[in-house]
Amino acid sequence: MTDKRIDSRSPKIALIGGGTGSFTLLKELKEFTPHITALVNMSDDGGSTGKLRDELGVLPPGDIRQCLVALSDTPQVRDLFNFRFGQGSLDGQSLGNIILSGLELQHGSFAEAIKVASAILHIRGAVVPITLDNNSLVMYDGDEVIRGEHKIGHHRIKTKNPKVELKPKATINPEAKQAINQADLVVIAPGNLYGSILPVLAVDGVANALAKTDAKVVAITNLVTKPGQTDGWHVVDYIKEFEKYIGKNQIDVVLYNTDPPTKRLLEKYAANGEYSVNINAERFDEISAQPIGKGLVANKIAKQDKNDTAIQRTLIRHDGYQVGRQLMGIFYE
Repeated sequence: MTDKRIDSRSPKIALIGGGTGSFTLLKELKEFTPHITALVNMSDDGGSTGKLRDELGVLPPGDIRQCLVALSDTPQVRDLFNFRFGQGSLDGQSLGNIILSGLELQHGSFAEAIKVASAILHIRGAVVPITLDNNSLVMYDGDEVIRGEHKIGHHRIKTKNPKVELKPKATINPEAKQAINQADLVVIAPGNLYGSILPVLAVDGVANALAKTDAKVVAITNLVTKPGQTDGWHVVDYIKEFEKYIGKNQIDVVLYNTDPPTKRLLEKYAANGEYSVNINAERFDEISAQPIGKGLVANKIAKQDKNDTAIQRTLIRHDGYQVGRQLMGIFYE
C-alpha cells in the first residue's frame, strides 16, 4: 500500500498502550481510519499526573491527555491541552492534565470528563481508560517489592522474572472490553514495558477479551532497550513477556523495526545505555507470532518541552505513518 485510505472498509483499531508510544502512533493512525479507540494505561503516578493524584485524589490524566491530543483535529485547543507552566507553584504542570482533573471533580466521573474533553478537542475516534478502578502499580523483583509506576521506571531489575500487578485489583472497563471485542485489529503499542504496557495487560479481563476477540492482534516492539530493565533484549523477549500476562499464542503478528537509527541518534542513546533491540532472525521460531520487519524509525530526534522536566521522555520514536501503512497492509492483505 502506498496511500492513506479512509473509507467504509477502514478497519476498527483498538490500540493498547499509554504515553509517548501511543501518542506517536495515534497522530498518524487517525489519518488511516476514523474507527480508532485508544485503550489507555491508568497506572501513571509520575510528574504532573502524580501531583494531581496525590493532591486531589483523581485518576491519572497524563496518558489520557496525550491520546486525546494525538487524536484532536483542533490545533489551537490541542496546543492549549499541551501547554506546561514554567514557573510558580504550577511549574512543570500540564494545563491539559489540570483541565481533565477539574472535569472529573466537576462531573464526579473520569469517564464523563474524557467525553467532555473529547468534544472540546474534536477528536477522531475515542479514548477509553483500560480500567476506571483506582490502583497502584507494584513490581516484584525477587524478594524486593517496588511500589508505584514512577519508582518502577527507575528500578534496575535484579532477577530474571520480575512481575507487575495492580493493587488493589483492577477490572477492565466495559467500554474497553467492547472495543477489543469489536475490533478488526488490536494493536499493542510500543512504550515503557513495565510502566505502560504490562500494566494494561495485567488488568483483570484484558487477557480474556484478547482470547475471545476475532481481531488480529499485532504487537509493535520498542526501537531501543531500557537500561537496567531490558538490556540486550530481542524482539522475541517482548512477545514472551506479553504472553506471561495474556497467554501464549494470543499475538498474531509482531511488527518490528529493521532500519538502524541515524549515527547521531545511536550515539546519543548509547551514551545513556540504550541500544537497538536485537532482531537476529534465528530466534523468531521461538514464538508463534508472524514476524514482519520494516523500516519504522523516525529520522528526526523529537524535542522535549523545556517545562517538562519531571520525566525524561523518549526522543527516538517510531515513524507513525510507516507503522500505519504496515497495519493497513496487515488488515487488507
